Amino acid sequence: MNSNVDHEEVNKFAALAARWWDRNSEFKPLHDINPLRLNYIKEQCGGILEGKRILDVGCGGGILSESLALEGATVVGIDLAEAGLEVAKLHLLESGLDIDYQSISAEDLAEKETESFDVIACLEMLEHVPDPSLVIEACSKLVKPQGQVFFSTINRNPKSYFFAIVGAEYVLNLLPKGTHNYEKFIRPSEIDEWARSSELSISSMIGMTYNPITKKYKLGDDVSVNYMTQYQKK
Repeated sequence: MNSNVDHEEVNKFAALAARWWDRNSEFKPLHDINPLRLNYIKEQCGGILEGKRILDVGCGGGILSESLALEGATVVGIDLAEAGLEVAKLHLLESGLDIDYQSISAEDLAEKETESFDVIACLEMLEHVPDPSLVIEACSKLVKPQGQVFFSTINRNPKSYFFAIVGAEYVLNLLPKGTHNYEKFIRPSEIDEWARSSELSISSMIGMTYNPITKKYKLGDDVSVNYMTQYQKK
């Protein structure tokens, strides 16, 4: 039984589960950034995801999982919020896609499926668990040698506090209040230290910014708030 679980965090997202696929709900930011995340993953994997076995860690209601499946990948989505998984499974009836959703942690799955995935995506998840290093270690165990692992999270600094919490949750109301805990934000150097100790080497890093005037997200060099990293298994 995995103990690296913050049940308060799991329950927080479970309570919102019914609105995962409502593009005007609290999950609108996830829908808006999903094409950017998908394209980044696809580009860094040589432009082709078809035929690859991909694991979506912390899949929630399946927004990224379905996009990966539409690219022709064989997708496994895992999450510990049962309500979100039920929504993800129900949405398959609408999309007609075939995705293997499981209620299991990355750490527990790593005991059963060592080196069995070509690509792993662990996005907007690390800042919601007690010990992110254990998730990173599990991802390293799960990915095949030379396979790709993608993480996205929020940097920890005064600017990220202002933009990701004060701005996003209290001023612009992009996210429900209490979505994030500043103490759980993660610096790129911290992810890199945990990744290197788990035999993962960094391949790329990119930032994501939001323009409140145009209400558009874009990828770029600014990693001071939201950022994504790509690692390769040695």
